[in-house]
Amino acid sequence: MNQQLIEKIVGEVLGQLGKVEATPPNDLIPIAVSARHVHLSSHHVEVLFGKGYALTVRAELSQPGQFASNETVVLAGPKGSIEHVRVLGPARQMTQAEVSWTDAMKLGLNPPLRESGDIEGSGAFTIIGPRGSLYLEEGLIIAQAHIHMAPTDAIHFGVQNGEYVTIETDGIRPISYRQVKIRVSERYRLEMHIDTDEANAGLITKKAFGHLVKSDSVNVPKAAPEIDRSKVDSSLIYPKKLLSKDDVKELKVQEVVVEKGTIITALARDTARELGISISFRKQK
Repeated sequence: MNQQLIEKIVGEVLGQLGKVEATPPNDLIPIAVSARHVHLSSHHVEVLFGKGYALTVRAELSQPGQFASNETVVLAGPKGSIEHVRVLGPARQMTQAEVSWTDAMKLGLNPPLRESGDIEGSGAFTIIGPRGSLYLEEGLIIAQAHIHMAPTDAIHFGVQNGEYVTIETDGIRPISYRQVKIRVSERYRLEMHIDTDEANAGLITKKAFGHLVKSDSVNVPKAAPEIDRSKVDSSLIYPKKLLSKDDVKELKVQEVVVEKGTIITALARDTARELGISISFRKQK
C-alpha cells in the first residue's frame, strides 16, 4: 500500500476518534493556532516598558528560539481596543502586530492580509504599554497562513521555500486552507500557523493535523473513470485502490462497484449509506 493511501486512512480514523496522537503520522502537518500578538523592536520595547527594559520569558514556543513573553500591551483603533495582547520575543528589527479579521473589526481597522514581516504600507494602529504608547502608520496585518519546515521536511513533502500549497483537514468540520505559503529554514520546526478565525472555521483544536496537497494538483479536473454501461446500469466501476468518504461524496450514482482488494474506509460506508449509494465488489470472471 503506498503512503498516500495510508495517509487518507489515518486521516479518517482520526476524524472518527476526534483526537490525534502526540506524534503525527509521517505525511501530516501539525497545525498551531496563532492568537493575536505583537512583535516589538528593541527601541519600541523601551518606549512601551521603560528605558533599558528587556522582554522576559513566559513560555518557549514551538519554533526554536522564539518565546511568549510575560509582557502584554493594548492595541487600539478608532472603534475600540483589545487588552492583554501578548508580546512575542525576542525583539525584532521592526514592530508588527498580527490580528484576526474579527479583531480588526473590533478595532475599527482594515489591515491587509500579509506574510509575517511584510509590513510596508500595512495598517496603522496604536500600541499602549505601561510606560508609554506608540502610534504607528504601518505594521498591523492579518497574517497569511503558512507552514514552517526544515529543509529535510521540504524534501520529504516535495516543496520549496515560497511555494503555495493547500492543506486539508479531517474531523467534524473538514476544511481546506488554500494559498498556504511554505517557509523553509534550518531554524524551523515543522508546523502550520493559522489565526483564530481560520481555526474557528474548521473547529481546529490542539493537536490537529492537515494533509498537504501540492498546488499543481489543486482544482485539476479528474479524468472520468471508464464505465462498462453494457454490464452496469446507473453504477460506477471504481478504479482506485481506496474509497474514502470524500470520494463517495463526489459520486453521482446509485451503486459503486469496486475491484477486489480495494480498501473501503468506515466513513466511506457511512457516507454511502446516508446518500443511498450501495457498494459492492466486482465479480471476478
